Amino acid sequence: MDGKGRWVDNVFIERLWRSLKYEEVYLKAYTTPREAELEIGHYMVFYNEERNHQGLNDLTPDEAYFGRQRYAA
Repeated sequence: MDGKGRWVDNVFIERLWRSLKYEEVYLKAYTTPREAELEIGHYMVFYNEERNHQGLNDLTPDEAYFGRQRYAA
């Protein structure tokens, strides 16, 4: 993320929104805005802490950012 108006920065955000829509929002019928807020929040935790990303060499975003990996129990 290099600066204002850099197209390459937008690629990452667009991919996040695509994943959120297709892996969470389109699969559920939320009954209230509060339920949607909670479920999307849970997905964001999953996306950052548990979901491996091919573009990050199969690390999670947290592992890539903080420089540590989870170990299987």
